Amino acid sequence: MSVKNLAILLLSFAVLVALSSCSKKGSSSKNKSEMTGWNYNDKNMGGYQVAKAKEQNTGPGLVFVQGGTFTMGQTDEDVMAEWNNIPRRVSVPSFYIDRTEVANVHYREYLFWLQRVFDPTDPANLPIIEGALPDTLVWRSELSYNEPLVEYYLRHPGFNNYPVVGVSWRQASDFCLWRSDRVNEGILLKKGYINKQGLQGQQGSNNFTTRSYLLDLYQTAPGKTATSKKSNPLKTSTGQPRTKVSMEDGLLLPDYRLPFEAEWEYAAYGLINQNPRPSLKEGKRGEELQSNKQIYPWSQNVNGLRDTRHGSWQGQFLANFKRGSGDNAGVAGGLNDRAFYTADVNSFYPNGFGIYNMAGNVSEWVQDVYRPLSSLDFDDMPAPMRGNKFQKLYKDPTTGEAQINDTTGRVRMVDVTDAESKNRRNYQRGNVINYLDGDTASQSSYGYGVTTLISDKSRVYKGGSWNDRAYWLSPGTRRFLEEDQSLSTLGFRCAMDRMGSPEGNKRKTGQFFPTKRQKR
Repeated sequence: MSVKNLAILLLSFAVLVALSSCSKKGSSSKNKSEMTGWNYNDKNMGGYQVAKAKEQNTGPGLVFVQGGTFTMGQTDEDVMAEWNNIPRRVSVPSFYIDRTEVANVHYREYLFWLQRVFDPTDPANLPIIEGALPDTLVWRSELSYNEPLVEYYLRHPGFNNYPVVGVSWRQASDFCLWRSDRVNEGILLKKGYINKQGLQGQQGSNNFTTRSYLLDLYQTAPGKTATSKKSNPLKTSTGQPRTKVSMEDGLLLPDYRLPFEAEWEYAAYGLINQNPRPSLKEGKRGEELQSNKQIYPWSQNVNGLRDTRHGSWQGQFLANFKRGSGDNAGVAGGLNDRAFYTADVNSFYPNGFGIYNMAGNVSEWVQDVYRPLSSLDFDDMPAPMRGNKFQKLYKDPTTGEAQINDTTGRVRMVDVTDAESKNRRNYQRGNVINYLDGDTASQSSYGYGVTTLISDKSRVYKGGSWNDRAYWLSPGTRRFLEEDQSLSTLGFRCAMDRMGSPEGNKRKTGQFFPTKRQKR
């Protein structure tokens, strides 16, 4: 080999070594605290474990809704003269919501789990099982024959994918909690952190909930991944495989819940179709646009109820609703929505976010306590909602440890008292359902059933149903019902909080600018 070639080879080797050292330096700096200089995930430097930053996975059945600002409230003529949804501008953080309404087959899965875990032959478990059953008598009417729906709507496979009805607000909330636990339990099972044999051993109060698992109140055998030194990326401070998953690991999802009224209304409009398409290139951004007072969720057909894009002067109906007195479906040979009562949850036209039946089919429960609106009744950001009743973990007075409920297996929670809250700056009461509702300042109370039908148990429900006129299809309309009551026209869907970037996965948070050296 010539001297020249040898020199070139040595130079190339030196460059590779330099690049390698830079690469190692860059990678190690990411695992080092900028505050202390100590290494993360290093058993020789304290063993503080930090998971690699990762995006939130989309839970089963959900679609991502990028948040924004919009005009919430009345967009059509107030023909009911209620004046309970004054238009006002609010901002809604990004969140997830179900693509469809919860269907009969989904709710029956919940009922099946309850009967498998809580022995129905034990009288102590009957309140749990019977308390979850939908009220099928909501189909009855004095002047119509609806007994087949009373008997078969929930159970018959012909109605599997039709929205569940007869479910109270409380039952819907309990379903969301159960769904959260089953989804997170399924994640741990598929990832190999818990053993499938533990599923068979769940009986009574000994059942998996996310909170009880995180607090070490529910014990289960670890899976293959959890005990493997090679395949388990989770480590203890001493570098051994960690069998227990924590929320900091980024595997578990936040709880499913009922959507807030503002979230539901924002998602129903599907305003993403009106905004400039989000650019993947930095520097090309859309302006802040508000609703242009569209009436229904279909932005391509702002004021219409029929799809006329294919040359038909009449077209197909875009939602399942009641056209007029006595007209719920049309005429034989031309049923205009192909539904007399409810319809398949995947039917009709989805809105800009890809969400089905945000107008028509069934109305839907939301989280909020109902109050006639004023301009001061809730915050404009973030996630405006009325109905907060703050809680905390119950701690045993002797041991100071959290406990599970002996009946359901859920972690015991207690209400935050006013005495605990009085010295806080951001809130001074534990129960703020009545905050700024125009009532507490006068030291009076709602006389439910005497002077009003509104109480602290009155919950909002949104959207029109199969038995409603077109007026109620507008997302801005709102009605209320007591949280322990139900209707044949009322169902629900779940939502979930979004953690991380508001623009969705693989997008940045905040504005980033190139760093320049300051001149001295």
